[in-house]
Amino acid sequence: MNSDSDLQIAGDLLEVQHLLRPAREHPATVAEFAGLARSIADDRPRWAPLVQYDATTRWYHRLLSLPGYDVWLLSWIPGQGSGLHDHGPSSGVLTVLDGELTERTDRGKRTLGSGAQRVFAPGYAHEVVNDSLEPAVSLHIYYPGLTDMPMHASQRAEAAATI
Repeated sequence: MNSDSDLQIAGDLLEVQHLLRPAREHPATVAEFAGLARSIADDRPRWAPLVQYDATTRWYHRLLSLPGYDVWLLSWIPGQGSGLHDHGPSSGVLTVLDGELTERTDRGKRTLGSGAQRVFAPGYAHEVVNDSLEPAVSLHIYYPGLTDMPMHASQRAEAAATI
């Protein structure tokens, strides 16, 4: 008996159907979208054969397009980056599947290794770059689906222009 609680459970709680919420067809919370990204990341045979690397531009592939959200697979060879941008009205989850990426914001930079996740709200501006010597792969989920990706002037470009 747990002395920290007066609650005692008798029998199998999972058999009490009226206490369980029905499974959702699609994610609806930040935690559920992050969980979806982790489950896709864990299913390497699903995404790894699709990955391609392009020396001239970042490669991307829409992995899923479901009601209300999209799932994208991106590859990054060393030196490739997104430029400073936001995602318009979309929230998102970025998950590094392979390699290492650097995220730069007005608050600094952060290294994201394999398995790292970043969750962001609409209007969040960042730049993602592969600063490493190895290719990288990332998964991006946008809710609602990505319809706009406004580019921003880089702080580095603005600083160089004022010198």
